[in-house]
Amino acid sequence: MSKIKIFLMAGTEDGRKLAEFLAENGFEVTASVVSEYGKKLLAQYENISVNDKKLDETELAEFLKVGKFNALVDASHPYAENASKNAVAACDDINIPYVRFERATGKFEPSVKVLHVATYEDAAVKAAELGKNIFLTTGSKTLKIFVDNLKGCNITARVLPTAEVLAECEKLGLTPKQIIAVQGPFTTEMNIEQFKHAQAEVIVTKDSGKIGGADTKIAAAQILNLPVVMIDRPKISYPNVAATFEEVKLFLDNISL
Repeated sequence: MSKIKIFLMAGTEDGRKLAEFLAENGFEVTASVVSEYGKKLLAQYENISVNDKKLDETELAEFLKVGKFNALVDASHPYAENASKNAVAACDDINIPYVRFERATGKFEPSVKVLHVATYEDAAVKAAELGKNIFLTTGSKTLKIFVDNLKGCNITARVLPTAEVLAECEKLGLTPKQIIAVQGPFTTEMNIEQFKHAQAEVIVTKDSGKIGGADTKIAAAQILNLPVVMIDRPKISYPNVAATFEEVKLFLDNISL
């Protein structure tokens, strides 16, 4: 019996773990990443193929068709809206099953002052209303939005310590004092020290779930009595959604070859 061939969008830690889980359970897995760092992390798995080329909807549909993939598993970041929409459309174009692995959202205590917004631009506006010293934990890809919209504020950006990301920070005019280049995960205590060091008055983050460190950011903000501006996840209509690795496997087990 031939293996079910899976194209897995694995731009996160849980995406990589899901790729490993599926490969260990007998699926033929090609994991797709869009960064050199992600490619290096996946290189350790001998039973997982890697695609590191960025693909738009048309290119993805062609890649899936030529590669004779049986299904696509979308374990991309919860905020990778365009990637997920392209994946749904590509699967529809060539008529193969799609399933979204959706990590759990955060659960926060009512006592934490969390203000929810829909967009990065909204987050910048709300943050400026709450204070002048803004601590960003939203990554580097949307950093320009905050730099453009927070002209009168002091920004501290916590980003990954890669040459590409630091070059982007420099290009946007951030000084070394405004950059915390370090990889997580971060404990509550680490967050507290970084927030205090930056003299933060407001924290901006995303609902990336526990694996994305949302819980420790919120806990630190609560201890320091700091408001949090939370950018909600984009609302996407997924054809199929799984909340656990086992649910993904069950979905794939029911595919007819």
